[in-house]
Amino acid sequence: VQLQASGGGLVQAGDSLRLSCTASGRTLTYYAMGWFRQAPQNEREFVAKIKWSGGLTSYADSIKGRFTISRDNAKNTVYLQMNSLKPEDTAVYYCAADSRRYGVWPNTQFSSWGRGTQVTVSS
Repeated sequence: VQLQASGGGLVQAGDSLRLSCTASGRTLTYYAMGWFRQAPQNEREFVAKIKWSGGLTSYADSIKGRFTISRDNAKNTVYLQMNSLKPEDTAVYYCAADSRRYGVWPNTQFSSWGRGTQVTVSS
């Protein structure tokens, strides 16, 4: 599967962005999906993930209450709504797909990574 994240940009602190992750080559319907980010000189870190059915989600503490992950399986797309953005949210954001059909929530194993999208938040 090929994943492509989009929707990033340059915004001011307090603004909102919605990232999208689309897939080609395979349906995402039966796979848990996740968002990760990597700031310069930092390791990639987990942001959020969503079960294949969309009924369960998990978030990193640093973004909890500000970001929302969702999915539209009919469109083969996963979203990350980011509100109240802070300068420390600046990073390249990546989406990823679990390697296992249906999986064993919450024990995801992300193996398919897409090209990221840059999010820059100015103060």
